[in-house]
Amino acid sequence: MADALHYTVGGILEEMGRRFPDNDALVYPDRDLRYSYEQFNALCDRVAKGLLAMGVKKGDNLSIWATNVPEWVVVQFASAKIGAVLVTVNTSYKSSELDYVLKQSDSKLLFLVSGFKDTDYVETAYDVVAELKDSAVGALDCASLPCLKNVVYIGDTTPAGMSNFAELEALGEQISDAELDAVKATLDEHDVINMQYTSGTTGFPKGVMLTHYNIVNNGYNIGACMCFTEKDRLCIPVPFFHCFGCVLGVLACVTHGSTMVPVETFTPEAVLKTVAVEKCTALHGVPTMFIAELEFPGFDQYDLSSLRTGIMAGSPCPIEVMKRVISDMNASEITIAYGQTEASPVITQTRTDDPIELRVATVGRALPDVEVKIVDIETGETLSAGKQGELCCRGYLVMKGYYNMPEATALAIDRDDWLHTGDLAVMDENGYCKITGRIKNMIIRGGENIYPREIEEFLYTHPAVSDVQVYGVPDRKFGEQAMAAIKLKDGVSLSEEEIKSFCKGRIANFKIPFYVKFVDEYPMTASGKIQKFKLREMAIADLQLEDAD
Repeated sequence: MADALHYTVGGILEEMGRRFPDNDALVYPDRDLRYSYEQFNALCDRVAKGLLAMGVKKGDNLSIWATNVPEWVVVQFASAKIGAVLVTVNTSYKSSELDYVLKQSDSKLLFLVSGFKDTDYVETAYDVVAELKDSAVGALDCASLPCLKNVVYIGDTTPAGMSNFAELEALGEQISDAELDAVKATLDEHDVINMQYTSGTTGFPKGVMLTHYNIVNNGYNIGACMCFTEKDRLCIPVPFFHCFGCVLGVLACVTHGSTMVPVETFTPEAVLKTVAVEKCTALHGVPTMFIAELEFPGFDQYDLSSLRTGIMAGSPCPIEVMKRVISDMNASEITIAYGQTEASPVITQTRTDDPIELRVATVGRALPDVEVKIVDIETGETLSAGKQGELCCRGYLVMKGYYNMPEATALAIDRDDWLHTGDLAVMDENGYCKITGRIKNMIIRGGENIYPREIEEFLYTHPAVSDVQVYGVPDRKFGEQAMAAIKLKDGVSLSEEEIKSFCKGRIANFKIPFYVKFVDEYPMTASGKIQKFKLREMAIADLQLEDAD
């Protein structure tokens, strides 16, 4: 790859510290916290030394279970500077899921905050690590988690058996600059540095192993597609534990010397206020976040005139929402990105100068130095433009594999190094892709293939519909029927018959949802992906279709 960046994750931060020492690197307006690139790099060095003093070595796996607190970003770079692998833990996990990730990842250390929503992280840690509460700090000996040696608390108190994040800087004073530099000299850009667990929309989560090279170059190209410079300021309300936060957010900024302005936990008001106060030029979010911001009662009170670009991704982007983000939020250069964690994660992205038609109807074209092809789902044969098949990609962005899961890795990456996404797509003659569904989400009704995405886009055109998800439920006669779970805009009501009447004569009869359900919310992963398999399970129970499955 001719124009690739050959930096480690820590190395690219050091480079920006040299190029833009006085530029804002990380800003939390609510905490009155503001680090320049020079200050932030120095802080990460001190924490890296603290980790070394704690006994962390290159190649060790460290888990972090936290919301978008400042320490999260510090840990991302400090761990990378010593070659420790950061394992990102979903903030919505409960005890069994935390136990699974700590075990499966062989984590040596766990960072955590006090909790999130209805989950007390400290009590959950005590539940999962029975010996922790009575353990001497740093001498944890857990029978069920033999690799885990330390739990580090991020917060003002220090729960029993844990050390405190603030102590890391002091510990680091035991380590000289020369010792840290010696460790940095052993690092290789192709080492695994980040491990993210797929969100578990199907089956057990798998630990996706990503290298410095994977995520530094993906972050750089993502930022380039938004025309980022050191003058851009990105509001990041998406979670850091997901690639959307730590690559499309953090690394897209750091590879360009741009400013990170995180929102600790998402609320539409917090996002609008942050953009207005910090004069952010870019904003990221999944469609449900943008919908919530646009529909926030005080939306008009916030000055969003500084906005220029950003990314909408994570799940299919409704065309009507995209148009409103451009017109009402002033983000005239907003981009759409598509990918998956296994691809570091972005595969395709629209560009800021793409015509509006392409930015509302496609997920863009391949990032630089990425190959994309569409293959027949039965034969694997490469398809010509305009034909629907599975989207595959190849290049610098493809993961090293799933941690300790060689069989699953072999299923995902073929012998010619193509990553098979499991997504159905159509590519036009200019390389622009349209995602038409998941292979597993496709509904087969009496031999007819129904693609939920097509029906969703149609239903979004109804003026009363705020959001819609279409999925298949079992049917004794046809095998499957389409069902739509619809969120209505505030203050309006609709009946099932009105929705069906709206469809009649405008889409094929077999595509008209057989069942319509009105909902207030969807089951979601913490990264904003709607779990259609849960909607399906709920429908089967509600409609008593167990014996039809």
